[in-house]
Amino acid sequence: RFQKKYPFIKLELVRSGTGPLLNRILNETRAGRHSWDVVTGSAEMYLPLVERKLIAPYSSPETKMYDNDMKDKEGYWTTLYANPIVLGFNTRLVRKEEAPRTYEDLLDPRWRGGKISIDTEGFALLSGLIEAWGMEKAVAYFRKLAAKDPVLKRGNTERVQLATAGEYPLVIAFAAQVEGMVQKKAPMDWVPLEPVVVRLNPIMMAANASHPNSAKLFIDFALSKEGQEIIRDSFRIPVRNDVDPNPPRLLRGYKRVIETPESYVSFPETVKLYQEIFKLR
Repeated sequence: RFQKKYPFIKLELVRSGTGPLLNRILNETRAGRHSWDVVTGSAEMYLPLVERKLIAPYSSPETKMYDNDMKDKEGYWTTLYANPIVLGFNTRLVRKEEAPRTYEDLLDPRWRGGKISIDTEGFALLSGLIEAWGMEKAVAYFRKLAAKDPVLKRGNTERVQLATAGEYPLVIAFAAQVEGMVQKKAPMDWVPLEPVVVRLNPIMMAANASHPNSAKLFIDFALSKEGQEIIRDSFRIPVRNDVDPNPPRLLRGYKRVIETPESYVSFPETVKLYQEIFKLR
Protein backbone atom coordinates (compact mmCIF):
# COMPACT_ATOMS: atom_id res chain seq x y z
CA ARG A 1 0.00 0.00 0.00
CA PHE A 2 2.89 2.35 0.75
CA GLN A 3 4.55 1.66 -2.58
CA LYS A 4 1.28 2.14 -4.42
CA LYS A 5 1.00 5.56 -2.79
CA TYR A 6 4.68 6.40 -3.32
CA PRO A 7 5.80 4.44 -6.41
CA PHE A 8 9.07 6.36 -6.61
CA ILE A 9 10.24 4.68 -3.37
CA LYS A 10 11.27 1.03 -3.58
CA LEU A 11 11.15 -0.97 -0.38
CA GLU A 12 13.18 -4.00 0.62
CA LEU A 13 11.74 -5.96 3.54
CA VAL A 14 13.80 -8.12 5.86
CA ARG A 15 11.59 -10.19 8.15
CA SER A 16 13.04 -12.03 11.11
CA GLY A 17 12.61 -12.75 14.80
CA THR A 18 13.76 -10.15 17.30
CA GLY A 19 17.02 -11.85 18.28
CA PRO A 20 18.26 -12.64 14.74
CA LEU A 21 17.20 -9.20 13.49
CA LEU A 22 19.03 -7.38 16.28
CA ASN A 23 22.12 -9.54 15.73
CA ARG A 24 22.04 -8.75 12.02
CA ILE A 25 21.92 -5.01 12.71
CA LEU A 26 24.77 -5.19 15.25
CA ASN A 27 26.92 -7.38 13.01
CA GLU A 28 26.43 -5.01 10.07
CA THR A 29 27.34 -2.08 12.30
CA ARG A 30 30.58 -3.76 13.39
CA ALA A 31 31.40 -4.25 9.71
CA GLY A 32 30.82 -0.55 9.05
CA ARG A 33 27.59 -1.12 7.11
CA HIS A 34 24.31 0.70 7.70
CA SER A 35 21.84 -1.23 5.56
CA TRP A 36 18.53 -0.33 7.19
CA ASP A 37 16.39 2.78 7.47
CA VAL A 38 13.43 1.71 9.62
CA VAL A 39 13.01 -1.13 12.09
CA THR A 40 10.01 -2.48 13.95
CA GLY A 41 9.90 -5.39 16.32
CA SER A 42 9.82 -6.30 19.99
CA ALA A 43 10.45 -3.45 22.41
CA GLU A 44 13.47 -5.28 23.79
CA MET A 45 15.41 -4.15 20.69
CA TYR A 46 15.27 -0.52 21.79
CA LEU A 47 17.93 -0.36 24.52
CA PRO A 48 20.70 -2.16 22.58
CA LEU A 49 20.06 0.16 19.64
CA VAL A 50 19.80 3.42 21.57
CA GLU A 51 22.85 2.59 23.71
CA ARG A 52 24.90 2.26 20.51
CA LYS A 53 23.35 5.45 19.07
CA LEU A 54 21.87 3.46 16.18
CA ILE A 55 18.42 5.08 16.23
CA ALA A 56 17.49 8.71 15.70
CA PRO A 57 14.59 10.67 17.18
CA TYR A 58 11.75 11.42 14.80
CA SER A 59 8.45 12.80 16.06
CA SER A 60 6.01 12.08 13.27
CA PRO A 61 3.10 14.53 13.02
CA GLU A 62 0.88 11.45 13.29
CA THR A 63 1.92 10.86 16.91
CA LYS A 64 -0.55 13.49 18.12
CA MET A 65 -3.15 10.72 17.77
CA TYR A 66 -1.28 8.42 20.17
CA ASP A 67 -1.49 8.27 23.97
CA ASN A 68 1.64 9.33 25.83
CA ASP A 69 2.35 5.78 27.03
CA MET A 70 2.39 4.63 23.41
CA LYS A 71 5.23 6.91 22.29
CA ASP A 72 8.58 8.27 23.43
CA LYS A 73 8.47 11.94 24.40
CA GLU A 74 11.76 12.53 22.58
CA GLY A 75 10.60 10.72 19.45
CA TYR A 76 12.87 7.68 19.53
CA TRP A 77 9.95 5.27 19.18
CA THR A 78 6.21 5.11 18.61
CA THR A 79 4.07 2.00 18.98
CA LEU A 80 3.13 0.38 15.67
CA TYR A 81 0.91 -2.22 17.34
CA ALA A 82 0.36 -3.72 20.79
CA ASN A 83 0.25 -7.20 22.29
CA PRO A 84 -1.92 -7.34 25.42
CA ILE A 85 -1.44 -10.52 27.47
CA VAL A 86 -4.78 -12.05 28.50
CA LEU A 87 -6.30 -15.28 29.77
CA GLY A 88 -7.84 -17.42 27.05
CA PHE A 89 -10.17 -20.29 27.86
CA ASN A 90 -11.74 -23.17 25.99
CA THR A 91 -15.51 -22.64 26.19
CA ARG A 92 -16.18 -26.39 25.94
CA LEU A 93 -14.12 -26.99 29.06
CA VAL A 94 -14.85 -23.82 31.01
CA ARG A 95 -18.20 -22.05 31.11
CA LYS A 96 -17.93 -18.30 30.68
CA GLU A 97 -19.32 -17.58 34.15
CA GLU A 98 -16.75 -19.96 35.68
CA ALA A 99 -13.69 -18.53 33.93
CA PRO A 100 -11.14 -16.84 36.21
CA ARG A 101 -11.65 -13.07 36.34
CA THR A 102 -8.58 -12.05 38.34
CA TYR A 103 -4.99 -13.19 38.73
CA GLU A 104 -5.95 -14.48 42.18
CA ASP A 105 -8.65 -16.67 40.63
CA LEU A 106 -5.94 -18.58 38.76
CA LEU A 107 -4.65 -19.85 42.09
CA ASP A 108 -7.88 -21.75 42.77
CA PRO A 109 -7.13 -25.47 43.39
CA ARG A 110 -9.33 -26.47 40.42
CA TRP A 111 -6.65 -25.12 38.03
CA ARG A 112 -3.89 -27.28 39.49
CA GLY A 113 -2.13 -29.97 37.44
CA GLY A 114 -1.67 -29.03 33.78
CA LYS A 115 -4.75 -26.82 33.50
CA ILE A 116 -2.95 -23.55 32.66
CA SER A 117 -0.63 -23.04 29.68
CA ILE A 118 2.22 -20.58 30.28
CA ASP A 119 4.93 -19.44 27.86
CA THR A 120 8.45 -20.52 28.81
CA GLU A 121 9.51 -17.05 27.63
CA GLY A 122 6.61 -15.12 29.15
CA PHE A 123 9.03 -12.76 30.86
CA ALA A 124 6.99 -9.66 30.01
CA LEU A 125 4.13 -10.76 32.25
CA LEU A 126 6.44 -10.97 35.26
CA SER A 127 8.13 -7.70 34.36
CA GLY A 128 4.80 -5.91 33.96
CA LEU A 129 3.37 -7.20 37.23
CA ILE A 130 6.57 -6.25 39.07
CA GLU A 131 6.01 -2.73 37.77
CA ALA A 132 2.34 -2.78 38.79
CA TRP A 133 2.59 -4.59 42.14
CA GLY A 134 6.18 -4.29 43.24
CA MET A 135 8.82 -7.01 43.33
CA GLU A 136 7.76 -8.82 46.51
CA LYS A 137 4.08 -9.23 45.63
CA ALA A 138 4.73 -10.17 41.98
CA VAL A 139 7.36 -12.80 42.81
CA ALA A 140 5.22 -14.30 45.57
CA TYR A 141 2.31 -14.55 43.14
CA PHE A 142 4.37 -16.23 40.43
CA ARG A 143 5.74 -18.76 42.90
CA LYS A 144 2.17 -19.69 43.82
CA LEU A 145 1.29 -19.92 40.13
CA ALA A 146 4.28 -22.15 39.43
CA ALA A 147 3.13 -24.42 42.26
CA LYS A 148 -0.06 -25.12 40.29
CA ASP A 149 2.05 -27.21 37.88
CA PRO A 150 1.16 -25.32 34.69
CA VAL A 151 1.96 -26.56 31.18
CA LEU A 152 5.15 -24.79 30.11
CA LYS A 153 5.66 -24.41 26.37
CA ARG A 154 7.25 -21.83 24.07
CA GLY A 155 5.23 -19.50 21.85
CA ASN A 156 1.72 -18.09 21.63
CA THR A 157 0.15 -19.35 18.42
CA GLU A 158 0.74 -23.06 19.02
CA ARG A 159 -0.30 -22.86 22.66
CA VAL A 160 -3.57 -21.15 21.74
CA GLN A 161 -4.18 -23.80 19.08
CA LEU A 162 -3.63 -26.53 21.66
CA ALA A 163 -6.06 -24.84 24.05
CA THR A 164 -8.59 -24.69 21.23
CA ALA A 165 -8.11 -28.43 20.67
CA GLY A 166 -8.78 -29.09 24.35
CA GLU A 167 -5.25 -29.93 25.51
CA TYR A 168 -5.78 -27.64 28.49
CA PRO A 169 -8.64 -25.30 29.50
CA LEU A 170 -6.68 -22.08 30.17
CA VAL A 171 -3.90 -20.30 28.30
CA ILE A 172 -2.06 -17.07 29.14
CA ALA A 173 -1.26 -15.61 25.73
CA PHE A 174 -1.44 -12.59 23.44
CA ALA A 175 -5.00 -11.36 22.98
CA ALA A 176 -4.69 -11.21 19.18
CA GLN A 177 -4.01 -14.95 18.94
CA VAL A 178 -6.97 -15.88 21.14
CA GLU A 179 -9.30 -13.41 19.45
CA GLY A 180 -8.27 -14.86 16.08
CA MET A 181 -9.73 -18.18 17.21
CA VAL A 182 -12.86 -16.48 18.51
CA GLN A 183 -13.44 -14.88 15.12
CA LYS A 184 -13.03 -18.28 13.46
CA LYS A 185 -15.93 -19.49 15.63
CA ALA A 186 -13.61 -21.82 17.52
CA PRO A 187 -14.55 -22.75 21.12
CA MET A 188 -12.43 -20.00 22.67
CA ASP A 189 -12.94 -16.76 24.56
CA TRP A 190 -10.73 -14.57 26.74
CA VAL A 191 -10.69 -12.42 29.87
CA PRO A 192 -8.51 -9.35 30.54
CA LEU A 193 -6.93 -9.98 33.95
CA GLU A 194 -6.26 -6.52 35.38
CA PRO A 195 -3.88 -4.91 35.15
CA VAL A 196 -3.38 -6.26 31.64
CA VAL A 197 0.30 -6.29 30.73
CA VAL A 198 0.66 -4.79 27.25
CA ARG A 199 3.78 -5.40 25.20
CA LEU A 200 4.59 -2.80 22.57
CA ASN A 201 6.03 -3.22 19.10
CA PRO A 202 7.64 0.13 18.34
CA ILE A 203 8.75 1.56 15.02
CA MET A 204 12.11 3.39 14.96
CA MET A 205 14.35 5.21 12.48
CA ALA A 206 18.03 4.45 11.93
CA ALA A 207 20.50 7.11 13.00
CA ASN A 208 22.57 6.28 9.91
CA ALA A 209 19.66 5.87 7.51
CA SER A 210 20.71 5.96 3.87
CA HIS A 211 17.28 7.31 2.96
CA PRO A 212 16.19 9.44 5.95
CA ASN A 213 13.39 11.28 4.17
CA SER A 214 11.91 8.07 2.80
CA ALA A 215 12.23 6.57 6.28
CA LYS A 216 10.24 9.44 7.77
CA LEU A 217 7.63 9.12 5.05
CA PHE A 218 7.26 5.39 5.75
CA ILE A 219 6.92 5.97 9.51
CA ASP A 220 4.30 8.67 8.85
CA PHE A 221 2.35 6.22 6.69
CA ALA A 222 2.62 3.35 9.18
CA LEU A 223 1.32 5.58 11.99
CA SER A 224 -1.38 7.27 9.89
CA LYS A 225 -5.03 6.32 10.09
CA GLU A 226 -4.68 4.38 6.83
CA GLY A 227 -1.59 2.57 8.08
CA GLN A 228 -3.19 1.63 11.38
CA GLU A 229 -6.30 0.38 9.58
CA ILE A 230 -3.99 -1.95 7.64
CA ILE A 231 -2.54 -3.12 10.97
CA ARG A 232 -6.07 -3.79 12.26
CA ASP A 233 -7.08 -5.65 9.10
CA SER A 234 -3.93 -7.79 9.44
CA PHE A 235 -5.24 -9.12 12.78
CA ARG A 236 -2.91 -6.94 14.84
CA ILE A 237 -3.93 -4.45 17.51
CA PRO A 238 -3.56 -0.80 16.47
CA VAL A 239 -3.08 1.85 19.15
CA ARG A 240 -3.96 5.04 17.27
CA ASN A 241 -6.86 6.74 19.08
CA ASP A 242 -9.13 7.05 16.05
CA VAL A 243 -8.65 3.45 14.89
CA ASP A 244 -10.34 0.88 17.11
CA PRO A 245 -9.05 -2.70 17.21
CA ASN A 246 -11.42 -5.41 16.02
CA PRO A 247 -13.11 -5.79 18.46
CA PRO A 248 -12.37 -2.63 20.48
CA ARG A 249 -12.12 -4.57 23.76
CA LEU A 250 -8.72 -5.82 22.62
CA LEU A 251 -7.28 -2.52 23.88
CA ARG A 252 -10.18 -0.68 25.51
CA GLY A 253 -12.08 -0.98 28.77
CA TYR A 254 -9.46 -2.39 31.12
CA LYS A 255 -6.62 -1.18 33.33
CA ARG A 256 -3.28 -1.72 31.67
CA VAL A 257 0.41 -1.63 32.51
CA ILE A 258 2.64 -0.87 29.53
CA GLU A 259 5.90 -2.66 28.89
CA THR A 260 7.71 0.35 27.43
CA PRO A 261 11.04 -0.11 25.65
CA GLU A 262 12.79 1.66 28.52
CA SER A 263 11.50 -0.89 31.03
CA TYR A 264 13.80 -3.53 29.52
CA VAL A 265 16.78 -2.06 31.40
CA SER A 266 16.35 -4.77 34.06
CA PHE A 267 15.17 -7.43 31.60
CA PRO A 268 18.11 -9.86 32.00
CA GLU A 269 17.47 -10.06 35.75
CA THR A 270 13.74 -10.62 35.12
CA VAL A 271 14.53 -13.44 32.68
CA LYS A 272 16.74 -15.19 35.27
CA LEU A 273 14.09 -14.76 37.96
CA TYR A 274 11.33 -16.13 35.70
CA GLN A 275 13.43 -19.14 34.75
CA GLU A 276 14.23 -19.81 38.40
CA ILE A 277 10.56 -19.59 39.46
CA PHE A 278 9.42 -22.06 36.78
CA LYS A 279 12.57 -24.22 37.06
CA LEU A 280 13.51 -23.64 33.42
CA ARG A 281 17.26 -23.68 34.06
